Amino acid sequence: MGLFLNTTIPYDSYKITASDRYFVDKTELLAELIPALGTSQRFLCITRPRRFGKSVMANMVGAFFGKAVDSSDLFSKLKISSQEISEKLKKSACKNYQEYLNSYNVIYIDFSEIPENCASYLTYINRILHGLKKDLNLLFPESCIDMGDSVWDLLNSIYQQFGQRFIFVLDEWDAVFHMDFITEADENAYLLFLKSLLKDKIYAELVYMTGILPIAKYSDGSELNMFVEYNMATAKRFSKYFGFSDFEVDNLYAAYLQTSEGPEFTRDDLRIWYNGYHTAGNDKLYNPRSIVCALTNHQLRNYWTSSGTYDSVFRYIKANIDGVQDDLVLLFAGEGISSDIQEYAATSMRLKTKEEIYSAMVVYGMLTYKDGKVFIPNRELSESFSSMMKKEEALGYIYQLANVSKKMLTATLKGNTREMAEILKYAHDTESPIFSYNNELELSAVVNLVYLAARDSYRVEREDKAGEGYADFIFYPDRKDMDALILELKVDGTPDDAIQQIKDKKYALRFKGKLGETPKYTGRLLAVGISYNKKTKEHSCKIEEL
Repeated sequence: MGLFLNTTIPYDSYKITASDRYFVDKTELLAELIPALGTSQRFLCITRPRRFGKSVMANMVGAFFGKAVDSSDLFSKLKISSQEISEKLKKSACKNYQEYLNSYNVIYIDFSEIPENCASYLTYINRILHGLKKDLNLLFPESCIDMGDSVWDLLNSIYQQFGQRFIFVLDEWDAVFHMDFITEADENAYLLFLKSLLKDKIYAELVYMTGILPIAKYSDGSELNMFVEYNMATAKRFSKYFGFSDFEVDNLYAAYLQTSEGPEFTRDDLRIWYNGYHTAGNDKLYNPRSIVCALTNHQLRNYWTSSGTYDSVFRYIKANIDGVQDDLVLLFAGEGISSDIQEYAATSMRLKTKEEIYSAMVVYGMLTYKDGKVFIPNRELSESFSSMMKKEEALGYIYQLANVSKKMLTATLKGNTREMAEILKYAHDTESPIFSYNNELELSAVVNLVYLAARDSYRVEREDKAGEGYADFIFYPDRKDMDALILELKVDGTPDDAIQQIKDKKYALRFKGKLGETPKYTGRLLAVGISYNKKTKEHSCKIEEL
């Protein structure tokens, strides 16, 4: 078995995944790839954010088509072998799935892998070129391979001599663009390598390529224009194969309940933490890695880890390019920000406008996009933003307000309304234009920021359904013995008006269980009213125990 050609790695990796307790069968994708074999539509590039199952699917494709290992036992138990898929293949004038199983020479390359002590593009690409030549020589010794010839010439020669075509499975195609030692000239050389290897090559039976970044911003329009690109937000096709749907998470949670002595969280908790990524088909998806980690570890927490790319994007936020920091406050308050990102492509980390910054953040999974607006998708990502706002001094007023938020929570719990009003005045006196309080949305954004520290011990929900309406904010404690808060805002009203609305709309019912049930929380339930008077420019606060 070779390093790249007919390697066993895809099969071995996918077999491990398929044996996992929280495995989700996505083999229906194969039924969409089979009709593309040998056609002009055989070049597919599917891009998704980090940890959305791209490598799992690449391994599945390699394990299914590749000759390296007989995988019939594995796939005979999965959806690809179902009668429904058989009928679908027949409608596409294709044969039974078994006719394609383990029938192809597969070249599988994970472009994120680098040689030991690699410090140059030449060292990086030579590993791939030399490895492919050795693999071809091993599999086709009678072809008299000249190791001095190019890989594409060798593949052409093998095709002409033996009629052999190849399936290419290329994972992390864009990894090169994130490597510190890669120059702009290297990037162009890499694109030329891909073009020379794949473009118009008759020996390519199928090219299945995945990554985070789209091709469009790197290709000049001709190098890799044979690919059809599919991203999560603008292309409907393939949407259901990456990320978990509500139905799939329902099944995973049911499996969790069967094996857990006592569930540590509810099904709705999973939705709050990890759902919220939108597709072009208007579906909402869960981050699959985070779901599996939460179920396996019996713990809800932030599994969305930082990376070099993540830090690079936030460099532009810290620099406040195009006034992006003010938008960040609104995003964190749960608002969507209008953004013109139809191309949906990040420009190799040279970002000059808000649209480019948001486009990059969507591509990397930091934001999601729907109906012309970007949003923070869920609590997991909110926590990542929260952590950044509390530690990055370069964020100016955002950092300053985030770090007085502990005082705001303490003052609220102690009923110190005077200190609360002083902190709100301090926030309002910053230079941010969104703190003009033209409406309750802007007041809401400020309140959200000055209570940032509350998120360490509360689940904070904005516009939450309660009683006979929607409360501006509800603070759900992480522990049952802590105080819960219902917070209502008024511009040109009074805190008494806010408190009265909490009572009239019966928001407290959100914390009442069914008759005879033990209350979920045993601490106090506090009604918090906050108002701002545009004439006097004064904040007023009031707190009552319900």
